[in-house]
Amino acid sequence: MLRDLKYLLAYTIPLVTIFAFRYDGWWTFATVIYAFGCIPLLEIVFDQRDETYDATTKEARLNNILFDLLLYINIPFVIGLTLYGISDLVTTTATPVEQLGRVLSLGILLATNGINVAHELGHRMTTPERYLAKLLLFPSLYMHFYIEHNFGHHKNVATPEDPASAKKQQTVYGFWITSIVGQYRNAWRIQQQLLRQQQKSFFSPKNDMFYYTLFQLGYLALLGGLFGLVAVGFGSAVAVVSVLMLETINYIEHYGLQRKMRDNGRYERVLPEHSWNSNHIVGRLVLYELTRHSDHHHRANKKYQILENKTESPQLPWGYPTSMLVAMVPPLWFSVMNPRLERFNSGQAA
Repeated sequence: MLRDLKYLLAYTIPLVTIFAFRYDGWWTFATVIYAFGCIPLLEIVFDQRDETYDATTKEARLNNILFDLLLYINIPFVIGLTLYGISDLVTTTATPVEQLGRVLSLGILLATNGINVAHELGHRMTTPERYLAKLLLFPSLYMHFYIEHNFGHHKNVATPEDPASAKKQQTVYGFWITSIVGQYRNAWRIQQQLLRQQQKSFFSPKNDMFYYTLFQLGYLALLGGLFGLVAVGFGSAVAVVSVLMLETINYIEHYGLQRKMRDNGRYERVLPEHSWNSNHIVGRLVLYELTRHSDHHHRANKKYQILENKTESPQLPWGYPTSMLVAMVPPLWFSVMNPRLERFNSGQAA
């Protein structure tokens, strides 16, 4: 039980975000410095661990409610800190640099403890957990992610049909545009297909995309009503930061990997080889094992506490935070990742 409390490390992100709003000056960048400075250094210090779980251990971990509670507790942190942070941005006198630091810090919180936890809960089988997933996507204005990710990305990953799978030699900046636009468009297309299958109209209560749009516009209107028009700008800016964080993660998770087309015109099934894996322990714990992405895509319904390292999958040379930073410098990213990709495609260890 005590060793499972290691996932409390995920709450260090909300903690440092509180510091970003509690103190002025460079403290406002506390979450940025922690996520992209401290965590990469810690991942150099701590060795990777390659746990595997037998059937009995898996069953015990699946039945341990602690792992679920560790996810649920993120909800008051994310919603509470978002409202508090936007209120503070509006009412507290700060320099433009300090405001930037706080927007970035709050955006990182929404990405790691908001969208990331929503991603985990969105794969759950229970309706209440799926509603919680949508609630966590709400302040990022990215509720359509639930539909596109579950019904689009997991089906089309590592194919040209998936906008969330980066192509070889595509920069992260170009990917931001194609992925965001493509996923939103796909979400509407998938929603329309689901409505047709159920013989429902556009204005049916089953049209989640319609209601997502209304809810998110209502959220921005609420911010404007509570804190003034400037709060709408801050709320939108924070949401953009969180979405760009998500899309940068999408970029590094599948960069250049492709599923083969079979003779029957269908793509081969999704395997661990179709996602880049990272087993660096600090990033694993802060992101609830998201970095063991190969196992997640191989079995999308596996809960985070039983995800395992897939050694047959291509391995990122760094943890997620470092990989994201390197991706921001395309020539450096290409110089490291393209040879690894070529080695993996030729049957050598990446």
